[in-house]
Amino acid sequence: MEKFFATCPKGLEQVLAAELGTLGAHDVKTIDGGVAFAGDHELCYCANLESRVASRVLWQVGQAKYRDEQDIYDAARALSWPRWFDVRRSIRVNVAAIKSPLKSLDFATLRIKDAACDAFRAAGGRRPDVDTAAPDVRIHAFLTRDEATFYLDTSGEALFKRGWRVAGGEAPLRENLAAGILRLAGWATPTPLLDPMCGSGTFLVEAAMTALDVAPGLYRPFGFEKLENFDAGKWRMLHEKAQARRRPVRPLPIYGGDKSGNMLKLARENLEAAGFKDAAQLKQVDVLESSPPASSGIMVMNPPYGERLAGQEELAAFYPKLGDTLKKRYAGWTAYILSADMRLPKLIGLAASKRTPLYNGALECRLFEYRLVSGSMRRK
Repeated sequence: MEKFFATCPKGLEQVLAAELGTLGAHDVKTIDGGVAFAGDHELCYCANLESRVASRVLWQVGQAKYRDEQDIYDAARALSWPRWFDVRRSIRVNVAAIKSPLKSLDFATLRIKDAACDAFRAAGGRRPDVDTAAPDVRIHAFLTRDEATFYLDTSGEALFKRGWRVAGGEAPLRENLAAGILRLAGWATPTPLLDPMCGSGTFLVEAAMTALDVAPGLYRPFGFEKLENFDAGKWRMLHEKAQARRRPVRPLPIYGGDKSGNMLKLARENLEAAGFKDAAQLKQVDVLESSPPASSGIMVMNPPYGERLAGQEELAAFYPKLGDTLKKRYAGWTAYILSADMRLPKLIGLAASKRTPLYNGALECRLFEYRLVSGSMRRK
């Protein structure tokens, strides 16, 4: 049984652990920023294909104690790189660390790259090329105070890159974070879902993908396909099974609104590119003038955070109006608002029933839950 580590947005570790458990993972253990698990390479293919929440699936290929950069080099040099991938594959090395005594992670990265290249030169007289932009094979190392763990990246491009996005808008929500928020909200069809500030449509696409049982990795390549132990037959079988399970597109109780016609155009383009053109209903409307599409449901929202001073002032005026709109028009709904603006709970004037810390990339956010019950949610 092999060891793997799946990374994910911070705050979604428990959601990812549950998801990997349903896929058949063994020895599942949450760690900050991801989940360690065990299984065979077929499970690894399956995790890449099926996980809506993981960012990458890393295969652990070595582990050693270290004190300095020479120890790191020696540990990496002892690994069987030529057995795992062909010398004609380009490589990139990434190093991350917590409490490592090393002065320079860049130097550690260079030593690991040298070790892998030296292993190839000793085995066949040639070394792989380095490609930091679009490598065939990504080598990851994680350093603690005294231990180095080495991984091969089985995902390639990050898993939140599903392959459907044709337009992103200014700062699009990462797809796996959107999928994780939908899980935290407990959303599933036939419950209506509304994103009244839908931007480029990430929540809408992820919701349609979930409702129609479309594997998120169905239409993209993976890093494991470039490794020497790649089992094309097993992969084909898994892929065909996922393809056959996909439900036909139909109108779903998924609704998106935005006051910007340009943003709605982006959402429409993304839905179409993902194959869900007829699954969601879009409407150009300001959230403050919107009306619920059903008597109850789940609302998800990722409002702009306002980096500029003018933006901050506009938001300070916007949040109380948003609270009034939700209070007056959306009784019976539960709203989930993702925000990096920690003033939101004070200004919105509603009592949050839950606050979940999450990260959108490096940006620390909170997911605020508001149960909108008529007459009882107003802050004293």
